[in-house]
Amino acid sequence: MHFRSIRCLLIPTLLGAVLCGCGGGGAAPPPGPAPAPPPTPGGISGIDTRPNLLPLNIPTAAVQGGSVSVQRVFPALSFPAPLLFAVVPEDRSRGFVVSQSGVIRVFALDDPSASRSTVFLDLDSRVTNEGGELGLLGLAFDPDYARNGHFYLNYNPNSTFDGAGNGNRRTRIARFTVSADRSVADPASERVLLEFDQPFSNHNGGWLGFGPDRKLYVASGDGGGGGDPLGSGQDLNTLLGKMLRLNADGTAPADNPFAGAIPDAIPGADEIWAYGLRNPFRAGFDRATGNLWVGDVGQNNYEEIDVISRGGNFGWNSREGLHGYPTASTPKPAGNNFIDPVVEYSHRDGCSVTGGTVYRGGAIPSLSGAYVYTDYCSGTVWAATPVDGRPATATVIGTIPGNPSSITEDPDGELIATGISSGALYKLVPGSGAGAEVFPQTLSATGLFGDTAALTPNPGLIPYAPNAAFWSDGTSKQRWFAIPNGSRIGFSASGAWTWPVGAVTVKQFDIRLADGRTRRLETRIFVNRASGWQGYTYRWNEAGTDAVLLANAQTETLTAFGADSAQTYEYPSRAACAGCHTAASGHVLGIGTAQLNGDYPYPTRTANQLTTLNVIGLFGADIGAPAGYPVRIDPRDASQPLAARARAYLDVNCAQCHQPGGPAPVNMDLRAATAIGSTQLVGVPAQAGDLGIADARRVVPGDKARSLLWERMRRLDAFRMPNLGSHVVDEDGVALIGAWIDAGAE
Repeated sequence: MHFRSIRCLLIPTLLGAVLCGCGGGGAAPPPGPAPAPPPTPGGISGIDTRPNLLPLNIPTAAVQGGSVSVQRVFPALSFPAPLLFAVVPEDRSRGFVVSQSGVIRVFALDDPSASRSTVFLDLDSRVTNEGGELGLLGLAFDPDYARNGHFYLNYNPNSTFDGAGNGNRRTRIARFTVSADRSVADPASERVLLEFDQPFSNHNGGWLGFGPDRKLYVASGDGGGGGDPLGSGQDLNTLLGKMLRLNADGTAPADNPFAGAIPDAIPGADEIWAYGLRNPFRAGFDRATGNLWVGDVGQNNYEEIDVISRGGNFGWNSREGLHGYPTASTPKPAGNNFIDPVVEYSHRDGCSVTGGTVYRGGAIPSLSGAYVYTDYCSGTVWAATPVDGRPATATVIGTIPGNPSSITEDPDGELIATGISSGALYKLVPGSGAGAEVFPQTLSATGLFGDTAALTPNPGLIPYAPNAAFWSDGTSKQRWFAIPNGSRIGFSASGAWTWPVGAVTVKQFDIRLADGRTRRLETRIFVNRASGWQGYTYRWNEAGTDAVLLANAQTETLTAFGADSAQTYEYPSRAACAGCHTAASGHVLGIGTAQLNGDYPYPTRTANQLTTLNVIGLFGADIGAPAGYPVRIDPRDASQPLAARARAYLDVNCAQCHQPGGPAPVNMDLRAATAIGSTQLVGVPAQAGDLGIADARRVVPGDKARSLLWERMRRLDAFRMPNLGSHVVDEDGVALIGAWIDAGAE
């Protein structure tokens, strides 16, 4: 259901002019046909002139965290898919950046304007290019690097597959040595220390590092497949789902807790230091205490931070965080003494923890001794200060853009983060000390609406409607956007548009209830601040007169018109907005060339949206007529070809995560413009679990029942897709994708 009408607010100025693009003069036009628009080279416009945006009470400066701010550093440098930043012990001059593709680059740390990095090691030809969570995942320099030149890598070597999709995915721990030229490593020096199989492409863990005992610790994931289908986390006969501890030569230390205890183990439990982990992607030692902190990525509901202990069992897959798994009421098995996480957070605040480190630098005294970590999806940064060895409630201190993949230390102990989708490096620096600014606490206080109760937009807000709407649990929406006066939008025919700082998008969500009433639920505001896009949710009061800003996610139970039962409706947290509004998608969803290349019933006349925005000068240059630009068809328009409708549905509802550079851990590209053979969708074996379906594939042409895509869409359990925010199956969408698959998925 789309918004197809809007009131025009007439606000007389001192000169008697009328704003809001409703025509000239001091009064509304008389009844009858709309006046003819002025001649324009771009066609008929729905708005005659660009309306003046009244001042908004919406902060657009960089988001500050009080005593902490997040700042991009080395802005002239960019790295492809950077996973971590590292420094060599006792070397203050160089920084190293690891890219997932298999390349390590080095640059001068003492030059803030550095514009050049060089290749330290290129393993691109050895590292798998299967995508998802595979690749070069970890780097650790030997404590004696200055003397022996050794460093260690955790990576997935190239795999081979048979016709049934069975392969030999592996994790390899290898030692390399620097060459005589200390700025370049010797790729021929590789010595494999440990190798073990990976049954799926996800949950590889990836971190490795030296502890204060000079042993090499290796974080291993459970091997993939949703819910740990092989039970690896609790199985001491496998190295999956563990923290491993090795000597520098790859042998197992004799004082490891299970050394020699399980003679039938394959490849042996000797290397295991702790177990019950799901996907310990990032970890780090506290330089002051020697404690090993791990960010363990969760399954459905919770992310957790653990402090690893010798022989400790951290509960997976019997527990997720502090809760039972697969449900919160699932009891833990008898006889297991699970160790609780020291911090957890729910998927209302993010989707994948990026473990950090304990701050021991000197620039931000308020963080001293705090464990600082972030989330890959939301970018929220938290600090948790231990109290008697246990952290207190974590405090939000900032936001890192670009899907942060690590937080590590520079030579001074200051914190450096990598943004995998932005290709940038960020540093936590002292902030203003003034505390976070106060965002408007009510919708009426934002200045977006002249009459909030009537939802009458103030001048400068441009209404729009996408050709294909995102599924939002049966709600209807109204939409507007605004950019600052004098600014322009960077147009792209096929890619994402670029937006000026101060741009705002507004979406109103309503739902028709079982009693026939239409109820206002929420208004979401998305603001392009100097530090990047940030979302805010306002929940409407029962009277429908105003909406209140939410600090955290909320849910309620309601029954929609025509529904057989009640549904859960979720109001997203600020952090959750970034889970869908990804950097890979350009952040702004539903506004783009293909989506707005269609008519809209503006108050004055119906006209093409691209033409209208062009005529009133919102683009940086004249884009000409819209006829030559792509059009996103409506998946629910039965007059359109089935395949085109299905691809449009996947583009709108899935591609923001499932595309190159997106946050999804599997290598699918569901953009409609991608040729079906390049989507990694048709005939591709399961990489994250087969859901118990025999011979399952992502899509099996002619057989939706064996197709994981269709199966995930029609579920509401842990394997639901989309997995964020939605609690109602889109039955029409399921039917569409099922029909497309059965027809051959072309």
